[in-house]
Amino acid sequence: MWKPILPVLSEKFTVIAPDLPGMGDSSIPTDGLNMKDAATSIHSLVRSLGIEKARVVGHDIGLMVAYAYAAQFPSEVEKLVVMDAFLPGVEGWEQIYNNPAIWHFRFNGPKPEALVKGREQVYFSFFWDDLAADKTRSLPEADRKAYLEAYSRPGRMRAAWAYFASWPQTSNDFARLAQTKLTMPVLAIGGDRSLGTELGQQMKLVAAEVSVVVLGNTGHWILEEKPKETTEALLKFL
Repeated sequence: MWKPILPVLSEKFTVIAPDLPGMGDSSIPTDGLNMKDAATSIHSLVRSLGIEKARVVGHDIGLMVAYAYAAQFPSEVEKLVVMDAFLPGVEGWEQIYNNPAIWHFRFNGPKPEALVKGREQVYFSFFWDDLAADKTRSLPEADRKAYLEAYSRPGRMRAAWAYFASWPQTSNDFARLAQTKLTMPVLAIGGDRSLGTELGQQMKLVAAEVSVVVLGNTGHWILEEKPKETTEALLKFL
């Protein structure tokens, strides 16, 4: 997802693009996975590289980790970008989390894992196709293959679902963190056919200086569906 934009950003910035704990090539923690702890791990990585301040960008689960990073280490975050999902524990989240059409939030555990094993393409094609405004502008085939290979490895689907399973805890964490408003500039960007509007409304509750970009005729995969517009918005803000 990030590969096309990394060379563009690297013309002006030092770019760090880690796999979240449990994802991709990052190790799977033995003591559980949640957004707040993931943010702490990413912060430790950043500090280990000698970087004291950063501009933090996250999409979907990544935006929740990015928010947890900014809320826990506000003096070290110059700007924050959150991209097309929502914040558990912040007003408006319940109607998204409890929407019966969004069945996958509670689809985890041994039985779902057994059902999906060997059928990862069936599982993921639902998201890639149905969460896009137009499935022909969704993820390219090479990216789909890369994701399938990553998530088909032992333990990786379970690790992914652990983030979903952590949402009740995360909602409590974020409700506490949201009591202190973020003061750094924030950009909320998402699709009009997804959660762009809802995310913008939530961020105005938890941050003092918020810009909102809602991309028209766009679903969840904003970097894939609208690469030019998304990249321009990110560059302008960052």
